[in-house]
Amino acid sequence: MPFDLKQTIHQYPIVAFDTETSGAYPLESEIVELGAVKWYQGEVVGRFQTLLKPSRPMLPDNIRIHGITNEMVADAPAMKSEIKKFCEFIDGSILLAHHAPFDLGFLTIEIEKAGLPFPNTLQMCTSLIARALLTTTNHKLQTLVKELNLTGGSAHRAYDDAYACLQVFFKSCEKLGEDISLNRVLEVQKKEINWDKYRIWSSQDQKILSLARAIVENKSINIVYEGGQTKGKPRPIKPMGIVRNPDGDYIHAECGLDFQRKRFYLDKILDYDPS
Repeated sequence: MPFDLKQTIHQYPIVAFDTETSGAYPLESEIVELGAVKWYQGEVVGRFQTLLKPSRPMLPDNIRIHGITNEMVADAPAMKSEIKKFCEFIDGSILLAHHAPFDLGFLTIEIEKAGLPFPNTLQMCTSLIARALLTTTNHKLQTLVKELNLTGGSAHRAYDDAYACLQVFFKSCEKLGEDISLNRVLEVQKKEINWDKYRIWSSQDQKILSLARAIVENKSINIVYEGGQTKGKPRPIKPMGIVRNPDGDYIHAECGLDFQRKRFYLDKILDYDPS
């Protein structure tokens, strides 16, 4: 069912969600906690929260961010047993996340792996909306929680951050007046955010598919890149993760020339050897 963008933000259920992950980049890393809160007609009508066991142990640097340890997820379910439940939970909703491209990038891969259809949702990013409407020191979630006197809970835990995200959304929308339309909020957000923009395994882009296969197979490949120290010449890289982003898709990779991790934008990869 398509969303009627002329309707107000209160016409549909609103689900704010958050992920905690084993690292910063999809494919290299996985979701280790998933949390969401559903709001409809003035009240919380549903909650979703689960720890998730990744396929590989987490490293200390990642554990320090969210405080979720390998011991905490040792007996947690795998994502494959939870992803269908989560898709059903968010279906038919206005779907919110703070820095939505990050969370949607990880979530999209899990939906693809499970062979599920993408839920019928309207995606919004509370970071983009807050940047346009709220004056604070910065627009990090915890800064917004503190300076707007919101209920923060435990920072970097999925359900509490999801609930904080929901509050940021309503606080931002207050700046637009009562009964604002979905279309008005999307105008403020400016950047389009939809499932298609985050596809990896179901992408029609052969470059994305080849790079994704190199990541899961732990393979190095040669690319010809538009810029950098070997402009226009082949260079070996070891892709580590793919980020699909409204500001430009890129891979995070180890450069075989200096063994430094770098960002390579896909539209600047002029040629590549997938073998």
